[in-house]
Amino acid sequence: MDGKDKEFLEFIVKSIVDVPEDVVVDRIVDERGVLITLSVNPKDMGMIIGRQGSTAKAIRTLLRVVGARNNARVNLKINEPEGSERVSPEEKSEDTEKSIDDIVNDIN
Repeated sequence: MDGKDKEFLEFIVKSIVDVPEDVVVDRIVDERGVLITLSVNPKDMGMIIGRQGSTAKAIRTLLRVVGARNNARVNLKINEPEGSERVSPEEKSEDTEKSIDDIVNDIN
């Protein structure tokens, strides 16, 4: 595979995050397959995980497809940055959630 999976992940993640220079991707190959470890800036963690983990799930699926095309099993581990705080759904206030229309209006 020669690291194409690592390059692919770096490209995707750097396209998503606000601080691309803080993206660190490590790749380890062992008898069980390929383990790719991703570290990002704490501010970008939400963008990588996505709502209910949807972005992380999609990235993992894409990596598995890349691996399958190269006859390798690829797994992704996302490192939680030091100092990050998880917010439970109960702690979130309703006014912090935006609809897609609100986001589009903010862009315009």
